[in-house]
Amino acid sequence: MNKSNVYLTQTDTTVGFLSSDDKKLAAIKKRPSSQQMLQVVDSYKILKQQTRIPNKFKKRVRNSTETTFIYPNKNSYRVVNKKSAHHCFIKKFGLLYSTSANITKTSFDKEYALKNCDIAIEDEYGYFEAVPSEIFKISKKKIIRLR
Repeated sequence: MNKSNVYLTQTDTTVGFLSSDDKKLAAIKKRPSSQQMLQVVDSYKILKQQTRIPNKFKKRVRNSTETTFIYPNKNSYRVVNKKSAHHCFIKKFGLLYSTSANITKTSFDKEYALKNCDIAIEDEYGYFEAVPSEIFKISKKKIIRLR
């Protein structure tokens, strides 16, 4: 498996594109490459290598599922739950950029998604749009819900 490929898969929250190349994903989404992109990780060990979680929020981050946090370093991460079927896929890479499988501000179009990915991974349930993850922005002293 090549990290730079664009994978189409059902994530733990909704249908998504995943890759180690955030520029490719931005081009597919038709959005500015300067806009930050979510990164998904398979464990808190990997998360701790990428960012520092303020002490005040460590317990909240650890106990959250299907939740994205934007950290003080301006990067956003979501730890995929080990019980999720998506975890097996992420575990092969450890860390990947992730975004919903659609053009920015439009709904999921399976034909468009299949045309713009390198590898499509589909299980017996197929692809379905689900509720996206909650997003919280963490600073050293406070936390703000964005979505």
